[in-house]
Amino acid sequence: MRIVNSGWVGAKVTLEWLVSIAALVWIALASSAAAHEVLPTIGDMESVDGRLTFSLEGNFESIVAGIDLDGLEDTENAPEADVYDSLRAQDPEAFEAALRGYWPTMADDITVLVNGEPATLTLDAVSVPAVGNVEVVRQSTVQFSAPLGDDAATMQIEWPAEYGVLVLRQMGVEGGWDGYLSGGGLTEEVQLAGGDELTGWGAFFRFIPVGVEHIVPLGLDHILFVLGLFFLAARIRPLLWQVTAFTAAHTVTLALATLGIVNIPDEYMWIVESIIAASIVYIAVENIFTDGLNPWRPALIFVFGLLHGLGFASVLSAYGLPDGAVIPALLGFNIGVELGQLFSISVAFIVVVSAIRLSEDGKVNRVAAWIYMGVAILIVPLAMIPISAMGPDAVEAYLPLLFMVAFLCGLSSASCAVERFDTYRHMVAMPASIGIALVGAYWVVERVFL
Repeated sequence: MRIVNSGWVGAKVTLEWLVSIAALVWIALASSAAAHEVLPTIGDMESVDGRLTFSLEGNFESIVAGIDLDGLEDTENAPEADVYDSLRAQDPEAFEAALRGYWPTMADDITVLVNGEPATLTLDAVSVPAVGNVEVVRQSTVQFSAPLGDDAATMQIEWPAEYGVLVLRQMGVEGGWDGYLSGGGLTEEVQLAGGDELTGWGAFFRFIPVGVEHIVPLGLDHILFVLGLFFLAARIRPLLWQVTAFTAAHTVTLALATLGIVNIPDEYMWIVESIIAASIVYIAVENIFTDGLNPWRPALIFVFGLLHGLGFASVLSAYGLPDGAVIPALLGFNIGVELGQLFSISVAFIVVVSAIRLSEDGKVNRVAAWIYMGVAILIVPLAMIPISAMGPDAVEAYLPLLFMVAFLCGLSSASCAVERFDTYRHMVAMPASIGIALVGAYWVVERVFL
């Protein structure tokens, strides 16, 4: 075997600069995900004394501010963020007045059909909590209603896409309907007498994409954790042990929390999120100092997985679960989470597979190096064109993921250009783990102190 020392030293110095710069950019891209989280609006619908009543709980500051919530992750990234912040700081009486003043616009934006005909919406009540911590979403309650004629049998509601996600449940009847409205559109006809309850299979398939979305593109912290598992060693057995431990653990706590057996109050969720960030740091740092599966690592991953499961449960509880199909919805969400994780690992493997193979015989492959570099500087940026067509929210969601792909392609290009055994570990897995550790460390500081 021949080692080209000058090339290796130069590549090593260049790589150190690359990792430092890339990690800083990565932190900048990833840090925008925690300040003012966008949560769905949760509501109940019921027929009472000849009127169809709605009671909605949600972040109405974002709606009054005119923020387009469709696909948005964080209100801080919206052009109207300053308006939102000023509304969030208002006392309950002031914001209630602002919300009542905005109601005519909301009434025009929301469409309720009774027997296929538009109904007039009347604002009945507004309840706004105290200001509290302005960095935490304030969940206010808005109650409105529409008249029902004697022959009223069906209803439909159209929730505007810019208001975000609406989870609506029909109350006071047997087999009440459960609705999940995202991206706008008119619901199917709902029988006011009940009987439209979501079936087990319907709940199962509805919540699979919710689970996938929570990982790709919204779960950057969970993606970095599973990538940390992947970069330990380029072999299937250690990866299988780690993923199995992680999956088993987060499945347990997700189920316990969803069923109400384990409950973490919202004011303490920052502790869970901080430990999740610390788990990312630990996994990545261990990758740097070891190249094999230590006996204690699956046990630690199991413990970390318990905490990640609590994080999953907090998201799932925000969406609400259909009363008659909790278990199928839970299973669907969990399968969606697993699909998102497998997708992340598969993409990482596809990106670095040539670097892994060339690392085994120590040979240089300049063609592979140029292909990797071309993907990093041409193909990945070109992917922004169709994503940009989906709107600024899609760009915000997918930009960190595209950067990760470009980052791994750049590392793999350097690995393929150097003649040395095990270049994959030293020039791909270790630098990637350094970047993951830096992002995780930033999140720990952000979630504890900022």
